[in-house]
Amino acid sequence: METVRRATGGFALIDSLKRHGVKHIFGYPGGAILPIYDELYRAEAAGGIKHILVRHEQGAAHAADGYARATGQVGVCFGTSGPGATNLVTGIATAHMDSIPMVIITGQVGRAAIGTDAFQETDIYGITLPIVKHSYVVRDPRDMARIVAEAFHIASTGRPGPVLIDVPKDVGLEEFDYVPVDPGSVKIPGYRPTVKGNPRQINQAVSLIREARQPLLYVGGGAIASGAHTEIMELAERFQIPVTTTLMGKGAFDENHPLGLGMLGMHGTAYANFAVSECDLLIAVGARFDDRVASKLDEFASRAKVIHIDIDPAEVGKNRVPDVPIVGDVRQVLMDVLRRCHETGASGNATQTREWLQRIDRWREDYPLIVPEYPDVISPQEVIAELGRQAPHAYYTTDVGQHQMWAAQFLKTGPRRWISSAGLGTMGYGVPAAMGVKMALPNEEAICVAGDASVQMNIQELGTLAQYGINVKIAIVNNGWQGMVRQWQQAFYQERYSSSNMEVGMPDFVKLADAYGIKGIVVSRRAELKDAIAEMLAHNGPVLLDVRVKRDENCYPMVAPGKSNSQMIGLPERKKLEKAVELIYCTNCGAKNVASNNFCPECGTKL
Repeated sequence: METVRRATGGFALIDSLKRHGVKHIFGYPGGAILPIYDELYRAEAAGGIKHILVRHEQGAAHAADGYARATGQVGVCFGTSGPGATNLVTGIATAHMDSIPMVIITGQVGRAAIGTDAFQETDIYGITLPIVKHSYVVRDPRDMARIVAEAFHIASTGRPGPVLIDVPKDVGLEEFDYVPVDPGSVKIPGYRPTVKGNPRQINQAVSLIREARQPLLYVGGGAIASGAHTEIMELAERFQIPVTTTLMGKGAFDENHPLGLGMLGMHGTAYANFAVSECDLLIAVGARFDDRVASKLDEFASRAKVIHIDIDPAEVGKNRVPDVPIVGDVRQVLMDVLRRCHETGASGNATQTREWLQRIDRWREDYPLIVPEYPDVISPQEVIAELGRQAPHAYYTTDVGQHQMWAAQFLKTGPRRWISSAGLGTMGYGVPAAMGVKMALPNEEAICVAGDASVQMNIQELGTLAQYGINVKIAIVNNGWQGMVRQWQQAFYQERYSSSNMEVGMPDFVKLADAYGIKGIVVSRRAELKDAIAEMLAHNGPVLLDVRVKRDENCYPMVAPGKSNSQMIGLPERKKLEKAVELIYCTNCGAKNVASNNFCPECGTKL
């Protein structure tokens, strides 16, 4: 049994974090959180825990988020009261939307001053209620160890998410008889996430999988969170089921595997979107049928039966009512499905999905992702493709926009090596997230793919990279625009480019990097690209690479808002449709179609 010792609330907090395995904290001090930082000073001196001083609290939240995504562990960040706490809000919302385990510690004014509009007081507990999994205000230092243990348990179990702990200044200073609480020892009344799937529903799922001729695995971020990539691979290979992933699910299935279709949705591959439109069984694994995947829900896998596996019962049936709902941990459920298959001898036969896979291969051949080459300018896709060739095993973070979608299309990544703000779409996420990745995994390559507009949202974190020598590589795909905004203005707003051009006022990124003491490289010609990326990767320290690319390149294919997944614009011209034995013509647009198509890929009309 632990010895009782006299200690402050601040000591109890730091000691509890250390007991929960926290090695790195990202934060920024201020008046209300100084008692905690004072104890952190002593803890750092003793060793075993390190604080990373960011230049803005939003950077702290994103760094903790990237840390968590790369490792599966709980990320931790600190911010003071008032503006320090509100600066964390965007990062908290980012983690909440993508189900990332984080514990956020905020300072607060003293207990007696709460509710009086004291200096730097905000109700961060109330402000963040919609964007956290749970929240605490520590009113008594004797509760500190229990609250920290509960926060880590809640953040990391069930559907992961951020948990806020708000600590009044006098609670951090008050002395009391401190008794530690061991990790995992807390029991929270009413909180028991369902882990095991219902056996009857698992049997139903196996029956549907055995019968399906055109099945499709639709894999989301829940598969990453649960570590289910091995089980997904086994299920796909056992029944020869093609696999498509969401933006959050990238890496859950080997994208170089013959059954891998890449990403589906608004900027997904044509063959993934055609497959989801034509499948007869859709197996949703840790995915939530969000609007960027299923813009038009009533035509999303409209002829398919649906198996939906998710740990959050609120997600099952929220957007699409499944034929077989299974609530449970994705990995555990898939293990039970595979166990049931082994017990019953269920497996696919050689011919069951052969025609389906052949159709998908034709789509793959007819509508490939293309890396264009222009005579006098670098295409953005060339930058991404070259990064992927030279650093195939790196951890990639992104900002948000066209470069994010090109990176999702052309980079082939493994589990937890794709780190991007998906649900909230937070510009400025990439650099601090890469910082978190590199602190967690110092021996791995961490590369941020950024846009010239997005990177400026948290460009001040170059100071953090410089201070700690954090070896992050930043590749800016620089087209002088808010690229995705410009694309939408071109496509849907009659080319009225309102406030989307970033050329005037854009910094010289190389000079800016130099001002922070960081290596900067600029590339404007194709002949320079390969060597510049090699130089960036070889440099021992952070690097900012500014690649000037084609200014008006659009990201295709694209499913326009409100259209079905089969109605993509910007598809390459089909190469080999004429080889199909039996063709029919669309009654709406007259396009040639394979007779087995249910939807016309040109206009989306049902055939």
